[in-house]
Amino acid sequence: MKPPPFDYIRVETSDEAVDLLAEYGDEAKIIAGGQSLMPMLNMRLVRPQVLIDIAQTSDLRGIIKKGKAIEIGATTTQADLGSWSDLSSTLPLLASAIPSIGHFQTRNRGTVCGSLCHADPSSELPACLMLLDGEVELKNKKGTRRVKADDFLIGVLTTAKQDEELAIKAIYPVAQDGAKYAFTEFHHRHGDFAVVGIAGMVVDNKIRIAVGGVADRPEVREWQSLEGSAIDDALNDFAWELRGSDDIHATAQHRRELVRHLGRQVIDNLHVQKNHELSQ
Repeated sequence: MKPPPFDYIRVETSDEAVDLLAEYGDEAKIIAGGQSLMPMLNMRLVRPQVLIDIAQTSDLRGIIKKGKAIEIGATTTQADLGSWSDLSSTLPLLASAIPSIGHFQTRNRGTVCGSLCHADPSSELPACLMLLDGEVELKNKKGTRRVKADDFLIGVLTTAKQDEELAIKAIYPVAQDGAKYAFTEFHHRHGDFAVVGIAGMVVDNKIRIAVGGVADRPEVREWQSLEGSAIDDALNDFAWELRGSDDIHATAQHRRELVRHLGRQVIDNLHVQKNHELSQ
């Protein structure tokens, strides 16, 4: 299929983009990498009057460490982040998750902020943002605001971003001292969307995991001092709380089992990392 007709405007700054968003409102769509938007256009799931291309903006690209957070500009691609020299030391969770995002061709075009704004429940980057309690910075003609992940990610393909707002950066907190991180997911083929993905971290005796692909958005749970069978009991309770549904990719029962199995895998991985550090 081909997309419906639309006007195309390329901007050079974020100020130009928000001016256009103020003018066109919900008749406009932002395009940066286009890895999610273009298929939706071709299937006519969205019919914007105008596409605003921010890919060449001068002020939205780059990865900057500010204090205890990493700020990722809106046109920074997933490949840019994946090849960043400081990624493993500052954001080890994302270093583990990025190779699972599609294929290198799609990561070369797809942007970090684009994935967050698309808000697919099975996507890796939103789950990591939820686990780390990150933020998204939004801009309109009146100024900017930062929205916590838990408030930003509302549901399936739904965020707190308003029609006149532009997501200008993603903010991921840097790795905490002594914390360990792990990520895994199940997909039918490499590059497919995850059926279930799990991001996890442990700091001191606190275990925290985020599960994507089951509920309408990634969901997080946190426990203190889980050991042995208590881990399985906690994961089983969480799997039922997520209330997964049947679709063409998996049944709700299969998703619950994946939460139990992958969750145990992630938590065991975290314990191995922690014990290895203590033994050194």
